[in-house]
Amino acid sequence: MRQIGKKLKKGKNMSVLVGKKAPDFKANAVVGGKIQSGFTLSQFIGKKYVILFFYPKDFTFVCPTEILAFQAAKKEFDARNVELIGCSTDTEFCHLAWTQTPRSKGGIEGVEYPLVADTNKTIARDYGVLAGASKTCPDGKVCVEGEMVAYRGLFLIDKNGIVQHEVVNNFPLGRSTEEEIRMVDALQHFETYGEVCPMNWHKGEDAMKPTSEGVAEYLKESYK
Repeated sequence: MRQIGKKLKKGKNMSVLVGKKAPDFKANAVVGGKIQSGFTLSQFIGKKYVILFFYPKDFTFVCPTEILAFQAAKKEFDARNVELIGCSTDTEFCHLAWTQTPRSKGGIEGVEYPLVADTNKTIARDYGVLAGASKTCPDGKVCVEGEMVAYRGLFLIDKNGIVQHEVVNNFPLGRSTEEEIRMVDALQHFETYGEVCPMNWHKGEDAMKPTSEGVAEYLKESYK
């Protein structure tokens, strides 16, 4: 993982999916300690919200802290009707071995939500988070620059299958379950009440009516 200083390349990997249909996929996954074939995103559309998060590699360093943090917060996401899905370019067998490894030995034993095996790297590519690049060299061989693994991309997908929020971090930068819960709360508040959620808003606080009068009233009360 020696690409810390590299920037995301321009082109397909810079695409923004917010407001667009989330790309569906079908792949093997580890679900509840067992390998499941034909796991799809579409099985949740119309039924649940989805947080799909990518991470670079199994058996590494920042990755288990994120995966276990999502597991620790799973009840919070369940209460909000959110399905958590992790995804990396490792095989399903690697996922399974990692979920069977004790935490005291760097494993993620006890993780219940699905871990998808993007072994052909098409899911990470379709979501614009695949690091590295490949090209045909002058001698006709395929050349690869950098490791073709996933950046730390995360996508909040609504029940209609539309991406409502995304964030992409470089390899050393872990994410926050608290922020993702806040994003889910903000989306669901907007869907329920039609009010928009301002900076640092949290569930239970006043939101804002999306009108000139609404913003004036909010600013008057919140920024005295």
